This record gives sequence, structure tokens and C-alpha cells, in this order.
Amino acid sequence: MIFNSIQFLWLFPIIFGLYYLVNSVSERFHLVKSSSGIGNYFLIVISYALYLQWDARYALILLGITVVTYFGALALDASFQRRKKLLAIVLSSVALFPLLFFKYMPFICENIDDLMGVCGGGKILEINIIAPIGISFYTFQALGYMLDVYHKRIQCERNWWNYMLFVCFFPQILSGPISKASDLLPQIKSERKFDYGFAVEGLRYLLWGMFLKVAFADRLALYVNPVLDNYSDYSGVSIFMACTFYSLQIYGDFAGYSLMAIGVARLMGFDLINNFNRPYLAASITEFWKRWHISLTRWLTTHVYIAMGGNRCSKVRQYINIMTTFLVSGIWHGANWTFIIWGVIHGLFQIIEKVFGIQSTAGLSVFKRVIRICITFTAVSFAWLIFRMPTITDAWNCFCGIFTNKGSLYLPQIDELMFLVIVAIVPIIKDILIEFEPDVIKKFFANVFLRRTYYVLIALALVIFGVFNADSFIYLQF
Repeated sequence: MIFNSIQFLWLFPIIFGLYYLVNSVSERFHLVKSSSGIGNYFLIVISYALYLQWDARYALILLGITVVTYFGALALDASFQRRKKLLAIVLSSVALFPLLFFKYMPFICENIDDLMGVCGGGKILEINIIAPIGISFYTFQALGYMLDVYHKRIQCERNWWNYMLFVCFFPQILSGPISKASDLLPQIKSERKFDYGFAVEGLRYLLWGMFLKVAFADRLALYVNPVLDNYSDYSGVSIFMACTFYSLQIYGDFAGYSLMAIGVARLMGFDLINNFNRPYLAASITEFWKRWHISLTRWLTTHVYIAMGGNRCSKVRQYINIMTTFLVSGIWHGANWTFIIWGVIHGLFQIIEKVFGIQSTAGLSVFKRVIRICITFTAVSFAWLIFRMPTITDAWNCFCGIFTNKGSLYLPQIDELMFLVIVAIVPIIKDILIEFEPDVIKKFFANVFLRRTYYVLIALALVIFGVFNADSFIYLQF
């Protein structure tokens, strides 16, 4: 179920009502030992029912990864130390196999065929398969749990139903956030009753996330898609604007999804990690990755960077660890050379910052910080261009076109341009104020009248400026 769909608008209130009704009836008649128990069963059924809408075969893969990591963690917990490492490698490989096969096998076969073509051969490995939606997210979440058990960071979860819900919980299964078992499993096992304040917070997250997606990101897409899909027809100024707008679009799109996931989860009594912390106000690439897709950064830091030695080694080895981590990040995002190069570029950015000692932004004056923010945003935006384009050649030609193209200037309709300016100003100003003047924001939202007026205006803006015929979330493809 996609959060910006009509289906969500009518189906989720039903799920919400039934969930608390089931919990209430269970508690009143003592149907199970814990009121959360029957609620968990209900959420498992709903999560799988919603996932089955995409393809029944996908649900089998989800169940398979759940089974492998659940029993794998039990085996690792009971294993002798001398066999433990080998067992962890085997189990991790088995858990990763569906992701590697469905997501990367067509890419591998395509590149082998290209190599054979260079050598004078024909296509012999052509394969067409579609990766199950959300597989990158739930695979990493399940694998992270098993590795945490292996490293004794958490206790092994022995209740199958609790663990099953941990992997398939519907608000986050499609595009995260990627939850740690130590964060989510205790909530799954705890008593959950309807909390008015928590639910109101959830609605606020849901509203703002919907605005970022439908009114902000999807309206930016009306400019971005025509230009970048036909970059050779437009001027360098138009390409540069589209590149900048795409940076804002992907932020609004993914942050919007994450906020909606957090909001839906809060309405169900769960607290998920906030995946974004004003990333475009970062003053270095290192800081950017502490603010962007925080749950993935946390996962990669723990299970790749630190596992390889982190910064507890020589400088050269540390740089290798950084590059490997971002190479994995690029590969995780997609089976295309554009994603791999994108990951490599971000790895190089971080290594350069460490070499010159500019990764830290502490103690910067406001002026220097603003300059560093502008430089970082520009670097990130150019990297996003590679991320966005279908091939490396397209990315390079599009980048060169910024400086060489003399085509027409892309100008949308005046009403579209006005709408774009209006909706773009709101999140930009909000993020700037939270970053640099948090007291102003606190005083504003402390005033009941101003707070309620703000949410009414956001809801109206969503209806007036929202683009409701847009495609699904960008990160659903990962």
C-alpha cells in the first residue's frame, strides 16, 4: 500500500480502527496473555495481506528470508565459537541470495553479454526478472538482526511471531526506515494502548510527509522529468535548474515517505527512527551522511565499516574501509553502473575531507558554514545527476550540457511555476529556521492558534498544490 494513494486514504482508517478494536476486545476478555499479542497477530496478517497485493510470490521470498534469519540467529546463538564465524558467513550468504539474484543477476548477465559482444560472441545470458518490492530494505533489516545476535549485541528473539512482525511490519517494509532489532523488538513485545498524544504526533508526521511527497516532490518532478529526460533539447541553465530541483525532489520524495511511515507507525503505537535530519544543511559530505537516510548509514557503519576495522587501523586501511562502505551503498541502491559510480564518488568525497581535515564542521562561523553548505549541496546535486540518469554516458553528457548546451530555456506554465515557488518555499524556510533559529520554531508551535492554523494551511496547500496523478515513491525501486 503506497501512502500517497487513494487506496491508503480509505483503507488505513479501517486498519487503524480494527487494530485497536482487536486489542481492546483481547484485553477485556483476556483472550491472550498480553494485549499486544493479538494485536501483533493482526499486524502480521495485515502486513502480509498488503504485501500480497504486489505479487504472491514476493511474499514467499519475504517469508523465506524471515525463516532463514530467525533460525539462523538461533543456530548462531547455540553454536560453538570455532564454528560460529563460518556458520555466520554461510547463513548471511543464504539470506542475501534472493536479493543478489533478483536485483543483480540481470545486471551481471547484461555485462557478461556486453563483454561477449566485444569478443565477437552473441547474447547467451539474457534474463528478465523483476526484483520483489522492498527486498533491499527488509533483507538488510533481517540480516542486521542476525548479525547483531552473532556479535552478541542483542539477545536472540525466540518468539517466532514477534520476529515475524519485526521483518514484515507494513509501514516500513517497502522503503524503510531500516530498524534495529534493539529498537523495534522491545516495542513489539510491549503493551500498546491507544495514546492520544502519540496519535496526534503521528498525524502531524503523516500530514507533513504527505505534503513533502505530493505537493513538494511531485510538483518539482513536473520540471525535472521533462528536462532531464530530454536534456539535449534544453539550455545549460535549464539542466542546472533541473539538477538542483532533482536534489530537492528526491529529498521530498524519500523524506516524505519516511515521515509517513513514522506517522503510520505512531498511530499503531510504534516509534520508528527519524530517517532525515535536514541533510541539505550539512556543511560537509561526512555530515551529509549523518543526516541523509540515517537508518541505512547506521546499518552500513555497523555491519560494513566497523566490521572491516573502521578507524581503528592505518589511514590507508581506513580509506579502503570508507570506499568499500560507499561501494556497498551504491550497489545496494541499484543494479546499474550509475549507482556504483555514485557510491564511489561519495566515498572519494569523504576520503578527501579526511585527508584535508575538513570533515568536521564544529566551530564554524555562520558565514563559513553557509559557504560550506552551498559547496556541499552543489557536490551532492552533481552526484545525484549520476544517480538519476539511466547510463554513465547520459550522466556525463547531461553534466557537460550544463556548460555547453544552447538549447531552449524550459519554462513551465505560469501557474505551475507559481505553484512550484509557493510549495518550495515552505519546507526550505522550515528547515532553515529549525537549523539556525530553533527557538523561533518552538515559540511558534507552542502557540495553539498558530500551530493549528499552520496545519490547516498545510492541509489546504496539499489539496490545492498536490500532484495526485504522480508515480510511486522513487525509493520503491530500491
